[in-house]
Amino acid sequence: MDQATEKRGEQAERIAAGLRQEIVSGRLAAGSPLRQERIAETYGTSRMPVRDALRLLEAEGLVQMAPNKGATVALLNAAEFREIYEMRGAAEVLALRLAIPELTNRQIERAADIQGAAERSSIKEFGALNKAFHMALYEPCARPRLLAHIAGLNDLADRYLRVAAIELDYVQQSHREHHALLDACRRRDEKGACAILWAHIEDAGRALHALLSPRMQPLR
Repeated sequence: MDQATEKRGEQAERIAAGLRQEIVSGRLAAGSPLRQERIAETYGTSRMPVRDALRLLEAEGLVQMAPNKGATVALLNAAEFREIYEMRGAAEVLALRLAIPELTNRQIERAADIQGAAERSSIKEFGALNKAFHMALYEPCARPRLLAHIAGLNDLADRYLRVAAIELDYVQQSHREHHALLDACRRRDEKGACAILWAHIEDAGRALHALLSPRMQPLR
C-alpha cells in the first residue's frame, strides 16, 4: 500500500469515527441526509475519503446508500434491533463466563465506579457509561476479537438504548440489574452472574422490540 492510499485510509477512518459518534449519540437523526461536500468541508478532505467512510458506516448498518439518492443515516428497524440484542446476549454471556475466573476485586470495583458515574449522569451519557461498565467486567476474558465484536454491538445498540431510556424508563431498571450483576461477580458466582446478564439483555431487548416494532422500518 503506497503512502497516498494510506493517507486516504486514515482520513476515511477519522471521518467514519466522527460520523459514527454523531449517529450513535442522536445528533444525526435517523433519515438525515449525509452530504458528501459538506462532510468533506467539515473534515478538511476531498470527497474520496468521505465516500470510503460512508461505505464503512454502511457496512456497520449505520448508513444507507442508494443509487442517485446519496447517503442517509440508517433508519431504526425491528429486525436489526432483534439481531443486535440476540447477538449481544450470546457474545456477552460467553465473555463474562470466561472473565469471572480471572476477575480481581480491583477490576470489579472499577466497574462499580463506572456504575456510580452512570447513576450520577444524564441520559446523554447513559450509553457510553453502560458500555464501559460491561466492558470492564468482560476485559479479563482475554479474547480480543470477542471484545471487539461486543464493543461494536454496543455501539449499534446505543441508538436503541437511548429510546428505551426515554420511553421505557429503562435507566433505573438497568442500574438495579447492574448492582445485582456486580454482587454475583463479587461472589464469583459464574452461573448466577451469567443468568443475570442474559436476562438483563434479553428482557430489555424484548420489551423495546415490542414497543417500537410498529414504528420501525422493516428490512427489505
